[in-house]
Amino acid sequence: MKRAGSGVPHMKPHTWSCLICVLFCFSDAHWAAAQEAEPVRLAVEFLDHAACAHIARNQNWYRQAGLNVQAFDSYATGMALSAALAKGGIDAAYMCLFPAINAYANAHVPLKIVAGTHRYGYALIVNPEKIRSIADLETPGVRVGCTSEGSPPAALLHRLVDRFQLDASLVREARRMPPAKLLLSLRSRRIDAAFMPEQYPTMGQADGFRELVRAADLWPGMQGSVLVVTRRFLETHPEVVEKLVGLTERGIAYIRTHPAEAARIVAAELNVTGRQLVPMDFEGTSDNRLVSAEVIQTSLTRKMENCASVEPAAVQAAIDYAARIGYIQHSFPAKEILCLRYLHE
Repeated sequence: MKRAGSGVPHMKPHTWSCLICVLFCFSDAHWAAAQEAEPVRLAVEFLDHAACAHIARNQNWYRQAGLNVQAFDSYATGMALSAALAKGGIDAAYMCLFPAINAYANAHVPLKIVAGTHRYGYALIVNPEKIRSIADLETPGVRVGCTSEGSPPAALLHRLVDRFQLDASLVREARRMPPAKLLLSLRSRRIDAAFMPEQYPTMGQADGFRELVRAADLWPGMQGSVLVVTRRFLETHPEVVEKLVGLTERGIAYIRTHPAEAARIVAAELNVTGRQLVPMDFEGTSDNRLVSAEVIQTSLTRKMENCASVEPAAVQAAIDYAARIGYIQHSFPAKEILCLRYLHE
């Protein structure tokens, strides 16, 4: 029978209790199935380049997909993540392409690129009081900072020197630091320019520094970050890899359709991790945050092109350039590290 005017079937209290019990049992069974699945050890760089992974974690998509993610470790730089991959203990990682190439060619990590996360996502920002043009980078006394050799910003610094026929000493004398320290050094005026990965250039612009050149200017079509998995994990758990690729695509779609909410999620994740990982002064900000959602939204939507697709030619170009500037000993065919069969884009 129905209650008059309610349109809702009348159920006795014990009937509702049984229904609720069934729902909880279903949820518990789903959780238990995820817990019994093969453990997955994920790693990310401390950048909004891995935004799709942070969104998937925050939205509980991994567990909903039946994945047993037992580790989600953040590394301050791609080079640090590359070193960790070489030691083992990581099944899948969201990392910049150049460190992935280095890990494969130099540390002989048997990895496969299964998806991308973005194109571009790097920029050179400068103190506008001292640097107004690219030529000003050669002014005596100008101090240029960059991430370590082997990183994408360092490769872009090489490309900047090549394209504009600048003095090669810009590369040799660049002050090498992790991106967080580069931004701190800019703020304290210990350096005048810094080539960094996002989200740091956008943070610098919020401080009043100027973006002089970005990756898209120097390298059209440049592949930014990628999702890599170890060959062993791909061979033994292809169904898990397929789910990871699908969730990567889902996270990227979320950025496109819900940019403000995606930025809020990513900023919150980075602020929590940043307290232990980067030497930034939280107390020096008015709201006790390392990075704001507004900065992350600008970074995600204006400074990089979020996409899961990967162009083999773009990967080959990066491999060839890495060999040319000495990051790896020899070039190799991109097909050795590509496995793009799970992509839908």
